[in-house]
Amino acid sequence: MNEYRTHNCDEITLEDVGKKVRIAGFVETIRDLGGVVFLDIRDMYGITQVVTSAETEDVDFASHIPIESTVTVYGTVRKRAEETINPKLKTGLVEIFIEEIKILGKRTKNLPFEVNTKQEIREDLRLQYRFLDLRNERLKNNLILRAEVLQFLRSQMIEQGFLEVQTPILTSSSPEGARDYLVPSRLHAGKFYALPQAPQQFKQLLMVSGIDKYFQIAPCFRDEDARADRAPGEFYQLDVEMSFATQEDVFNVIEPVMYNTFKKFSNKKIARYPFPRISYAESMLKYGTDKPDLRNPLFIIDLSDFFKKCTFKPFIDRTVRAIKVKGHLSKGFHEKMLEFAKSIGMGGLGYLEVQEDLSFKGPIDKFIPQELKKDLLELADLEKEDTIFFIADSKARATDLSGQIRTELGKRLNLIDENVFQFCWIIDFPMFELDEHGTLAFSHNPFSMPQGGIEALENKNPLEILAYQYDIVCNGIELSSGAVRNHDIDIMLKAFSMAGYTEEQVKTKFGALFTAFQFGAPPHAGVAPGIDRMLMLLTESETIREVIAFPLNSKAQDLMMGAPGNVTREQLRDVHIEVMENK
Repeated sequence: MNEYRTHNCDEITLEDVGKKVRIAGFVETIRDLGGVVFLDIRDMYGITQVVTSAETEDVDFASHIPIESTVTVYGTVRKRAEETINPKLKTGLVEIFIEEIKILGKRTKNLPFEVNTKQEIREDLRLQYRFLDLRNERLKNNLILRAEVLQFLRSQMIEQGFLEVQTPILTSSSPEGARDYLVPSRLHAGKFYALPQAPQQFKQLLMVSGIDKYFQIAPCFRDEDARADRAPGEFYQLDVEMSFATQEDVFNVIEPVMYNTFKKFSNKKIARYPFPRISYAESMLKYGTDKPDLRNPLFIIDLSDFFKKCTFKPFIDRTVRAIKVKGHLSKGFHEKMLEFAKSIGMGGLGYLEVQEDLSFKGPIDKFIPQELKKDLLELADLEKEDTIFFIADSKARATDLSGQIRTELGKRLNLIDENVFQFCWIIDFPMFELDEHGTLAFSHNPFSMPQGGIEALENKNPLEILAYQYDIVCNGIELSSGAVRNHDIDIMLKAFSMAGYTEEQVKTKFGALFTAFQFGAPPHAGVAPGIDRMLMLLTESETIREVIAFPLNSKAQDLMMGAPGNVTREQLRDVHIEVMENK
């Protein structure tokens, strides 16, 4: 017999009435009713009520046990009195009459917050005492769900013939889109390891090694700022790579994995399957983002050419985007949208309302020639009582701002169906873009294969070259990026040279890949859905920290462990580092 318990706290039932049992757990509540003391004992699995009375020696002891202490209780199971039955508990029909109660771990400090409360608690306090925070049922259930999702993901990949392989944590620094976390070497003075931003190069090297289908639940480390859907420091992804594979092959493997996972662990509907595919260009125009929330039925149209014929000065020589909303909107609604527009950096928010006779009413009506108003009705597919909003700026800003206006309109008009998951693939990303200095740079993933191969790189305008790159998006959150990889040395060198890398730099930064590809590399492709973001959606959490056991805060600090922290001079000397004091 276990010294501390014979049953978990969710296992006591009517069938156990009259039996002697032992349970162990945390004291959640104590109710002293004057001679009769009730305690709720909680473990990971459930809650059981225990009771003692003035007829025993335990009543005074039990009533003074500090809440959240751990105890073991031995006693007889009995049926609860009718008026004390609790239908909310699995064990709500029974209780244990205490014959022995022993404190195993006594709480000796005041609780910084109530553990199972619905009241708002400051996040910094919750993270500082995360071991207490995790006693909360909601967070505990999030961790249980996380474990179940990971197991299910693994089983699906294994069923499809994928081999799980672990790749190194200590590796070399690699330019993959974010700052590296660096680890100094003790044995090699002045040299550093880097924590992998992703297992990108390793999984490609596995393809060269002949591992046909690889996956792992991979930790990734990036020194980047936090967001609600992004954890600073580290995160986990379902990392997948396939040999002799095309973009379609990747889609055919991952779509059912995502669909089955969300269907199994949520009661929400999945809107369309297979997932729709939207080009990057269409997504940026129609939704103002490459992470569209398809639950929002509003879309954006381009009216730049139309307004070249009008006299409204703020729209002249500008990219003009518009969003149509059905139904009459109040003056107060327009005022609130104007306030929002100004809050995101817009000078104003033009609009027109369609009247009963299909005429227009609104601030810019007088600037549209009468003979063009019918054209506008047709271009925007406007009907009576519709409202159309206008956003004008440079192309990049008009795209971004119209996306934000679309999102805000969807929220304010309650157009978002919260009971559905809408997935899509964003495909055909541009291979290159101009950075803030006007220099050609990779727009997405430098290891991607350009569509059209070497011919496209040599003959097309670089900004018109598309890549075999793709993202999975769900409800406006990017869950994954992936690509068909560039496995050809000549194409790789040409692509990197266009982005400003010399052959020597490619050899230095990506030496292992560069060498490996000269020994016969198979065409390969992969993808890496973010597990933390999947769980954030499944649990309807507001931040990604709610689905991670011990997360860093938004400033990349571990308030519980005190990281990052100071180290001794001896530790620094061992790794050949001297810290310069700021003056």
